[in-house]
Amino acid sequence: MLGINLKLGKNEDVVKWFLAAILYSKPIREESATRTYRCFERHGVITVKRILNAGWDRLVSILDEGGYTRYDFSTATKLLAVFGNLEERYGGDLTKLYRASADEAELETNLKKLGKGIGDTTVSIFLRDMTYMWKKVDPRPTPLVTMALKRLDIKDLKRYAGKHRIDTVRLETALVRYSKDSLKKGKPLKIAA
Repeated sequence: MLGINLKLGKNEDVVKWFLAAILYSKPIREESATRTYRCFERHGVITVKRILNAGWDRLVSILDEGGYTRYDFSTATKLLAVFGNLEERYGGDLTKLYRASADEAELETNLKKLGKGIGDTTVSIFLRDMTYMWKKVDPRPTPLVTMALKRLDIKDLKRYAGKHRIDTVRLETALVRYSKDSLKKGKPLKIAA
């Protein structure tokens, strides 16, 4: 949807997805997070160095332009801290962070250590799509995915995806949307025949 191709294995795409995961992890409408990511893209502020060089005021301005106004100040502060730590500790390369992690538990810990506000939801969103390129990744489903699985009586996400020949990442993404659109708003379940 964002035009980020993680299958190529380029750090620039991984950084873009990490930025997007941070934006999507707030309790904000998906459309607002997507629009805000597009503003970062339009302004060319989608690399570690450009995020850091933008500074707090410009980041707030981009966040506001995208409609991220409720979280603009805290998110600008978080982005500077997180990407500053990424630059300092790993030379701005998330693949180096991955390689420095012995297993998934350490990978999650290292991601969270990048800064305050990188929690389970951000890590889960980010790692869900990283399964395309990082072998030691198998993130826990987010609470929204867990809610949808329970409602749809799906016991095992991967088994269900395999049985129905569905890409696991796409299924998880669909379950997130289902939870946001139906379950949280109290709408009835609609399944196409």
